[in-house]
Amino acid sequence: MGSWNTGPFDNDDAADFADALDDAAPERRAALVRTALVRALRGSDGPEHSVGLAAVAAAALVAARCPGGEPVTTAHGPQQPLPPLTALRPLAASAVVRTLGPGSELTEGWFRYAAHLAWRGEPQRLHAVLRAPEPPFPGQEPLF
Repeated sequence: MGSWNTGPFDNDDAADFADALDDAAPERRAALVRTALVRALRGSDGPEHSVGLAAVAAAALVAARCPGGEPVTTAHGPQQPLPPLTALRPLAASAVVRTLGPGSELTEGWFRYAAHLAWRGEPQRLHAVLRAPEPPFPGQEPLF
């Protein structure tokens, strides 16, 4: 499986994704995050294992920039600065849902291990942050 723990960057594919982000020119990094998310949404079946791992890592980077998100501080995550990624929030939320859905090789792979529930909790937490409503602008009344 190439995973050594349950966090979004605790696997070989996510660490490779982080390395690719660090190696990319600064103006290309947001596009690489977007591509990782889009790849998880392609096709009629769920994403392949490596695609799902990269998508969860990309979603963690987006969620880190959202209210309630946690910074990515692992040594296996990207070390170079990233541009603002909050515009990718809806795409990241959809990609996380897809990686947790039926037909996802990632979910099927983790289901065989006792740590399945611990692993599943991290993408669920990311999804909760990513789908949370944006706070109103200062001085703006809530719509509901």
